[in-house]
Amino acid sequence: MHKLKLTAGLILITLIISCSNEKTVKTKIGNPVDTLQLSSEIMTPEVLWSFGRVGSVQLSPNQKTIAFGVSFYDIDQNSGNSEIFTIPAEGGEATNITNTKTGEYSLQWRPDGKKIGFLSTEDGSLQLWEMNPDGTNREQISSIEAGINGFKYSPDQQKIVFIKDVKLDQTVNDLYPDLPKAEARIETDLMYRHWDKWHDYTYSHIFVADYDGTSITNATDIMEGERYDSPMEPFGGMEQINWSPDSKKVAYTCKKMTGKKYALSTNSEIYVYDLDTKKTINLTGGLMGYDQNPVYSPNGEMIAWESMERDGYEADQNRLFILDFATGERKDYTANFDQNVHSLVWADNSKSIYFTSDYHARFQIYNLNIDNGEIKQITEGIHNYLSVIPGKERLIGTKQSMSMPTEIFAINPETGEENQLSFINKNLLGQLKFGNVEERWIKTTDNKDMLVWVIYPPNFDPEKKYPTLLYCQGGPQSSVSQFFSYRWNFQMMAANDYIIVAPNRRGLPSFGQEWNEQISGDYGGQNMKDYFSAIDALAKEPFVDEHNLGAVGASYGGFSVFWIAGNHDGRFDAFIAHDGIFNFEAMYLETEEMFFVNWDYGGPYWDKSNKKTYDNSPHKFVDQWDTPIMVVHGEKDFRIAYTQGMSAFNAAQLRGIPSKFLFFPNENHWVLRPQNGILWQREFFSWLDKWLKDDEPSHDKIFDTHDND
Repeated sequence: MHKLKLTAGLILITLIISCSNEKTVKTKIGNPVDTLQLSSEIMTPEVLWSFGRVGSVQLSPNQKTIAFGVSFYDIDQNSGNSEIFTIPAEGGEATNITNTKTGEYSLQWRPDGKKIGFLSTEDGSLQLWEMNPDGTNREQISSIEAGINGFKYSPDQQKIVFIKDVKLDQTVNDLYPDLPKAEARIETDLMYRHWDKWHDYTYSHIFVADYDGTSITNATDIMEGERYDSPMEPFGGMEQINWSPDSKKVAYTCKKMTGKKYALSTNSEIYVYDLDTKKTINLTGGLMGYDQNPVYSPNGEMIAWESMERDGYEADQNRLFILDFATGERKDYTANFDQNVHSLVWADNSKSIYFTSDYHARFQIYNLNIDNGEIKQITEGIHNYLSVIPGKERLIGTKQSMSMPTEIFAINPETGEENQLSFINKNLLGQLKFGNVEERWIKTTDNKDMLVWVIYPPNFDPEKKYPTLLYCQGGPQSSVSQFFSYRWNFQMMAANDYIIVAPNRRGLPSFGQEWNEQISGDYGGQNMKDYFSAIDALAKEPFVDEHNLGAVGASYGGFSVFWIAGNHDGRFDAFIAHDGIFNFEAMYLETEEMFFVNWDYGGPYWDKSNKKTYDNSPHKFVDQWDTPIMVVHGEKDFRIAYTQGMSAFNAAQLRGIPSKFLFFPNENHWVLRPQNGILWQREFFSWLDKWLKDDEPSHDKIFDTHDND
């Protein structure tokens, strides 16, 4: 398991991965949003997969035009495609400037603003292409063997930095060329698989090449021979690599470790490669946690990055560090700011930095004044801002909420006043009716105030009683913010006549680092009590059917469901656990990034000082299971191996508990393919409806909850 921010940036990363896995399609996937006419105002899985998904927003150098990508999905083809749109920065109609079968990804404005660069598989492999800002004069720029995975223009437009995979390790067929059909792996160290793929003997390297406006030549691998990845696997992108303003240096993120050392550490560094001297220096030596996403100030005098303090703790506070090149001073500008920072971007005058940060389960835009260290909140409201781009007159940001997919907004940097610019999903949203999202603060067992979102059905009737779902968040340290999910979609759940209770329990960010850190070493402890506090408070409401309560969740949320199943004292009548941890001891030796389990579990199970953690493993409470449970898992989930889900389902079957196992052989920790996603939704509600939409408690329907002889 990993601290996955399925809100904000990582949602976009997920969607890009989904598109990139299907680079070439047989039939062009068009835009279904503008013309789709719905037969009902209630959202369905098919409608959810019809939304256009906005990302890769870029402001032109003259700040007059915004270019952005929109991903569309075709259910019949079971695939996605990305198109590029432009829109005037002051507002106006959005124009689709591409219309291809292959799709366009990772768009960038050329520094002179005369071209838009992008990646496309039109020539067979993923290569750099360019076109005019109106989409005309489309030309291929690169012809790199096996393709490239990302790029950035140098500010002087004389060079391009790109990333590609370089094979440095030997397969068994390389070792034994006389056995060309042998299918095996020989491993002598850890990290042989990561997230959802086995190591393929290649490493992502950074190349610098000359660029003359029509082609790229003289590519140099600035990491030649190094068995390290930049960007970092599995989710890093070009945000981890940036040019200096004078185009003479490249700053990049890398964790220069392999095998067991890599698995045990989060100590990534910021490196700078000098194009003239061909030398690389480390800017962050002595800083022991994650250091990543370097951004130079426009005047070239400073560089900022995101930094965590403690090695091995991937949910540490994400701080804002700046290095002054003249003095050599490295300074934490967020020492008194008890929040995380994300998506750093400098103002043009090099005197301030804009960033996003989550506070009380909503992401806002902030500004840091470099001179006095003051941090000012720019935006307010119940929403998530995912990114920000400063302009001379306005900020350009991407925003979403539980009731709105991502769209582009202009923001007044002084007042925070917003103006919506893109309306990609206007047609669909205008036909749908969403339920009310309510903010509640509930007292916990230790008398703390906890934010709980309550989402009501679209046609809520306070005189009725509704089955109610407790949503258990994953991460484990990822706030239940105003995210718009394409699987765990609260409006979709509410549209099926459920009330949703979504607590920001202990162990979630945006409520201070103390609240966030409490979960480490306390799985099955206070955060589970927080869940019970939330559902018990809502169960007292007259419109909640206290005899038809369910608990659902994925990842750490899946673990939560497994644990609650053996400790809920009859509260719940149905469970769904997706990609959850069932057996801590097995999990410790099955996962790949060992720093996570070492920090959160306190170390290995053979260390008897960790007895508290391992005694709280859900598999030790199976004897108390008495409630129907559906288990979901993906075979390509290497963070939490599918054997965890299989074990939980087998345990339920052997105990005589009504149970179902939904298994996806080609999905990882998430469900990314359209038809699998729709299947997931159908099975999700089929299971809940079976056990929660009648007057008879589920426990009374179970005839035999004893172990089978």
